Amino acid sequence: MNYSVNNCTLIGFNVTGIGAGFFVDPLRNGIEAPFPVKRMYYLFDIPLNKVRGGHAHKALQQIVVAIKGSFSLKLSDGHNEKLVVLDSPTMGLHLVPGIWREVFDFTPGATCMVLASEVYDEKDYIRDYDEFLTYRGLHAKTYTHDF
Repeated sequence: MNYSVNNCTLIGFNVTGIGAGFFVDPLRNGIEAPFPVKRMYYLFDIPLNKVRGGHAHKALQQIVVAIKGSFSLKLSDGHNEKLVVLDSPTMGLHLVPGIWREVFDFTPGATCMVLASEVYDEKDYIRDYDEFLTYRGLHAKTYTHDF
């Protein structure tokens, strides 16, 4: 399927209050998580002005969550771009396959958690933007991005 940035949507998590704290209910595969979660990782202690990402996936889906602090994501499908700011552990961004992403503007102490639909596979990555455009069936010289 040829997804667009508009297919990348926010997912709200159920939150329950216990005492003075609040807890996010577990994500259930196929219900809150639109795919079976096969891997989880997180990014922390990101230096100021560091940009992460800079790639797309051929098949992998992800849910990205700011579990502490905030950060921004720039998404591109080769035609359209979308900017999303994540700043709450009660929301996640569902990233569909075939979308270029860059993660930046981390606040001090920010932690980014990622839930993935597949185990790590380097062959699923597209790490060059021109190769990404070719993968999407676009001409590299026709479209530019301001990442």
